[in-house]
Amino acid sequence: MNKRTTLKTLFAGTVLALGSFAAIANEPIKIGSILSVTGPAAFLGDPELKTLQLYVEDINKKGGVLGRQIQLVHYDDGSDANKANGFAKRLIDDDKVDLIVGGTTTGSTMSTVPLVEKAGVPFISLAGAVVIVEPVKKFVFKTPHTDRMAAEKVFEDMKKRGISKVALLSETSGFGQSGKKETEAVAAKYGVTLVASETYGPKDTDMSPQLTKIKNTAGVQAVFVFGLGQGPAIVTKNYKQLGITLPLYQSHGVASDEFLKLAGPAAEGVRLPSPAQLIPEKLPAGDPQKPVVTAYDKAYKERYKQDVSTFGGYAYDGLMIAVDAIKRAGSTDKAKVRDAIEATKGFVGTSGTFNMSPTDHMGLDLSAFRMLEVKGGDWTISK
Repeated sequence: MNKRTTLKTLFAGTVLALGSFAAIANEPIKIGSILSVTGPAAFLGDPELKTLQLYVEDINKKGGVLGRQIQLVHYDDGSDANKANGFAKRLIDDDKVDLIVGGTTTGSTMSTVPLVEKAGVPFISLAGAVVIVEPVKKFVFKTPHTDRMAAEKVFEDMKKRGISKVALLSETSGFGQSGKKETEAVAAKYGVTLVASETYGPKDTDMSPQLTKIKNTAGVQAVFVFGLGQGPAIVTKNYKQLGITLPLYQSHGVASDEFLKLAGPAAEGVRLPSPAQLIPEKLPAGDPQKPVVTAYDKAYKERYKQDVSTFGGYAYDGLMIAVDAIKRAGSTDKAKVRDAIEATKGFVGTSGTFNMSPTDHMGLDLSAFRMLEVKGGDWTISK
């Protein structure tokens, strides 16, 4: 091969390489999402989708990430874990997404986990159960506090108030049953005895029979409800209708202004653990989360003319952690992005300050929860 031919070959190779680089640079970063925008978990999934759409649009207006636009590829699983599994396959095999932010419920999330683990696609879940990240799964992360943390925060408050005998009412959903398991596991640690335990279905419309049994159980000092969606609001109304005056606690599964609307005056006095997102204006000036939750509150309300929820906040955190990781990785290489997510440190989100590690794929501690109480139809910091 003569010198001229060699130079032509090298030039052609360089042009091809530059062309390939330019093509990649112009391709969008594909972020997949499976959310429960309809069905029993819709009041979680709807603000999650709206949040992702709002901030993907905002990021793209500012030039995107690594000079590339973000393309949100979304599917609604209708609160059905089986549908979530099918959509996850589509996102991975057909849409060829770079990562996934979603999984509104524990059931939908867990049906997705084996697929992302096998394919090596980073997945940031928006669901609550501890089983999502314990044991640690290489490509799976989450932004909400766990059900175990919720139980511990509630029991911490009960212990402070001298409450030791508790009735548990849990939903038969994945979140509710995981919450039941974790509640039972940590009760003794706080000197709490569960003297009654009842369940209800996520589509049930009257929980009076279960509450009547609890009301007639001797020694009960407080009731703890573990569920999400409309169920806990129905429980709260039934509670009031039955004239039960014991302290009523809910989990972070109802940390939303929507719960106040659904439960109405019956919610008065309800206590629950929540991220700071529900009380941006009530946070002290020096709180590191105040600027983040205040900005999100303002942006969401201006765009949708609706109140924010902690569920939308979980989506905000998931998207921003993903974007931050892509920037630090300097590419959308899945293994590099996974490593960058795992190395997230000091990231202030709506749910708290995230410090992830190889042994912790959530990165939040109990201090990320605020104990709230409903007073005058609004959220207040519990004293």
